[in-house]
Amino acid sequence: MLSYTEFGESAAGSVPLVIAHGLYGSGRNWGVIAKRLSDTRRVITPDMRNHGHSPRADTHTYEDLADDLAEVIRHIGGPVDLCGHSMGGKAAMVMALKYPDLLRRLIVADIAPVTYDHSQSHQIKAMLGVDLQSITRRSDAAAQLAEQGVEPALQSFFTQSLDVAEKRWRLNLEVLDAEMDHIIGFPDVSGTFENPTLFLTGADSKYVSPEDRPLIKSLFPAARFAKLPQAGHWLHADRPRAFEAAVRTYLDA
Repeated sequence: MLSYTEFGESAAGSVPLVIAHGLYGSGRNWGVIAKRLSDTRRVITPDMRNHGHSPRADTHTYEDLADDLAEVIRHIGGPVDLCGHSMGGKAAMVMALKYPDLLRRLIVADIAPVTYDHSQSHQIKAMLGVDLQSITRRSDAAAQLAEQGVEPALQSFFTQSLDVAEKRWRLNLEVLDAEMDHIIGFPDVSGTFENPTLFLTGADSKYVSPEDRPLIKSLFPAARFAKLPQAGHWLHADRPRAFEAAVRTYLDA
């Protein structure tokens, strides 16, 4: 089963919230937001497979990730509310379509149920290019990533998944690279999720376009759409307080 961290306790009448992180991330990335939201509900932040402290696997399809999330939710006791960002958002959508009885509400953060054409394999090449034996601190790895043209924000993000003491990445980079077509794609999943669903996007992001809405509505008939001003694809990092407020408002409605 996936490794996960819990914040808060279940309050009377509340529904637990599970947050699924994106590619190259971990549940740890969501710690601050999860802690703030845990004042009124139990919040669970799993590490997705091939990330963080969760098991390594030879495959990384969205059916895999959906099954992993379903296992966690059954373990903690569903139904729950589920929020997923980017890769985690696709996993959350597939889980909602496969196991709708496990969810009350769904929040999809800046991703659509479509195939994208921008591979992330160049980022894997950069991480694999770091000489792990030479590093003594995360800043050493960040400097090597900078030499390969990785922008500062991503240097900081990637090195959060670096185990400096063990000199290894907490990412199964080889499998993620091999499975990249699955990661940037979206499976042919039948069914619909009839419960309330919010597609929350960054106003400066192009990951979810108006052209995607008919497909989204066909799969998620109750879908609503909202944008965070002055936020891009990493909307929860660009505008953490606004993101938290939007999630809280929607789940408490």
